[in-house]
Amino acid sequence: MLHYNEIPPPPCLRDYVRFFWTLEDHDKSQTARAFRTIADGCPGLIFQSSHEGTFYQSDKKLPGIFLYGQFTAHTELQTTGRVSAIGVFFRPNALKAVFGLDATILTDSCIDANSIAVRHGMDVQEQLLNAVTTTDKVNILSSWLLTLVHKNNKQTDPGVQYAISSIADSKGSIPLKQLQLTLQLSERTFERKFRSTVGLTPKLFARICRFQASLQQLRNNKYNKLSDIAFENDYSDQSHFIRAFQEFAGFSPWQFQKQSPEVGENLSSLTL
Repeated sequence: MLHYNEIPPPPCLRDYVRFFWTLEDHDKSQTARAFRTIADGCPGLIFQSSHEGTFYQSDKKLPGIFLYGQFTAHTELQTTGRVSAIGVFFRPNALKAVFGLDATILTDSCIDANSIAVRHGMDVQEQLLNAVTTTDKVNILSSWLLTLVHKNNKQTDPGVQYAISSIADSKGSIPLKQLQLTLQLSERTFERKFRSTVGLTPKLFARICRFQASLQQLRNNKYNKLSDIAFENDYSDQSHFIRAFQEFAGFSPWQFQKQSPEVGENLSSLTL
């Protein structure tokens, strides 16, 4: 049985981290699992205990602690053995603001996060392996991330942060031309600045925010029929909504409800 838990970040990291999370497999007989991640508009980080199961993506073994960027569509992960992981769910600006990275480098990709830590004189992976409790692990990650924030000092461009917040708050419905004019930027400059910070174009980020709003409505059963969700989230019609849902979730809305038990936010368990 999978147990998922979310932990709020300390106040000093709230501008960069939405929450920490843990995922533990309590089924000692479990030898492998498969998961589908859903496009959510945010990067993240995962540490996996090497003595338990190991994450793979497309037959590629993932590092013990890895930092991943934005996903432009759904993707699948597999594990060998039981799952024992702790992760960080970042805000959209974190790759630039925390790690000092051009976010496009990690779009649909990941890197060994411990290599970043070692360059700054820390072996975070070793510290996490030796940590006993979840609180200890959260404290280790928080301390490291705060150190990176101070060292990189890569504050998000205020205009880009305004655009991120405006798109997210409007659930992807704000006219992008309106944002561009408000910021007094050319279309090309607006897109370049946004992609460098978020890893996606403003248009794709808005589409994912709209999808996430429709997904939340589906989760909460706040609709009478699917066309209601399509209409309320500014999709041109139900078919457009279904196509977008399949693109970002990997399921149709009906399949998602009937066949996709979510074990955490934007993470579904699949049957092997």
